Amino acid sequence: MILRPYTPEDAPFLADILHEAVHTIGARDYTTAQLDAWSPAPMLPEQYHARVTDGRVVTVAVSNKDFPAAFIEFEGDGHIDCFYCHPDIAGSGVGRALFRHAQSQAIAAGFTRLYAEASEAARRFFLREGFKVTALRQFQLRSVAIHNHSMEKQLEKREQHQTASAS
Repeated sequence: MILRPYTPEDAPFLADILHEAVHTIGARDYTTAQLDAWSPAPMLPEQYHARVTDGRVVTVAVSNKDFPAAFIEFEGDGHIDCFYCHPDIAGSGVGRALFRHAQSQAIAAGFTRLYAEASEAARRFFLREGFKVTALRQFQLRSVAIHNHSMEKQLEKREQHQTASAS
């Protein structure tokens, strides 16, 4: 896999990856009603593109044929908004490489903290990457009760050195 910045041509693929991941990976932890509330249909490519051109950094993992397989959206304050892998590559290490790349970018930009609102699957991943759960968030989404987890990770100088060494 190759990691590269988002391009407008990625929009339909990333919208589909988000929807497929929610309904396939999310099905392990959420009901069908919750999944349908979370992602009732893939976003239109124009909607996805408009959403991600607000100043956030979007990094895409692509195959050697430049076919998107995963992505992470990283906002300017250390917030990880979306982080999804296509179900066919989930668990292959692509997500870990993508996250660590984004983390390196955050460190290079001088951030001292990363945070996210994580699904159950993302919570398990982020715990392995050193995040802590700060709160269980229970809320209504399209009139359906659902939950996720507020999580954060403090980036320390020791870790900054480790990340730079691992690159």
